[in-house]
Amino acid sequence: MLKYGVTYRLSVTYHPQTSGQVKVTNRGLKRILKRTVGKNRALWSDKLEDALWAFRTAFKTHIGCTPYRLVYRKSCHLPLELEHKAFWALKHANFDLKTVGDHQKLQLNELSELRD
Repeated sequence: MLKYGVTYRLSVTYHPQTSGQVKVTNRGLKRILKRTVGKNRALWSDKLEDALWAFRTAFKTHIGCTPYRLVYRKSCHLPLELEHKAFWALKHANFDLKTVGDHQKLQLNELSELRD
């Protein structure tokens, strides 16, 4: 394992708090929640799913990828990226409806392949 640069960290299974990793993760989640909730902190539970999504899809330098990619072995395409891609197809096609429909079908097929 040393030739691959893997280092071991010993932690107790039932007490992950002792390793310090939980504090690091919680710090990142707290930072995201503070920025999204704002002054009305009573609604933090409503924003928790969005914060977790942002945390899981953000690139982590220490693992070299996103936690999402580490778990599912594929990239996560955010809805904004898909919307931008669709807008680019409309712009590229000069808003010709037939061509736009063809581009949209092609992109939906690509999305289906990514999900499989």
